[in-house]
Amino acid sequence: FSGAVAVTRAQVQQDPFLETTEGIGVNISCSHPKKQIEDFIHFYRQLLGRGPEFIALTARVSRDVPDIAGQLRVSEDGQSSALWLGRPGRGDAAVYYCALGP
Repeated sequence: FSGAVAVTRAQVQQDPFLETTEGIGVNISCSHPKKQIEDFIHFYRQLLGRGPEFIALTARVSRDVPDIAGQLRVSEDGQSSALWLGRPGRGDAAVYYCALGP
């Protein structure tokens, strides 16, 4: 598994690239220090040759994401988050996007 990570808004920062061994969990981190109370954290991914696919969103609470055997985790102060892929496989190689929005 290897994936690129894209920045979709200036208010969001992500590492540009990460990789892991198939089956070894990985965190796709996102920093959003200017997040407002009303902002939701959105995660998307784009598989090669396809359009963006919605994965999950949350405001401040961490939540399970069963479709990818993972979890969307949010820091206590709400200024960072991470999409945890519990058992990534080759089919999870994609560009992952984090964004803030309504």
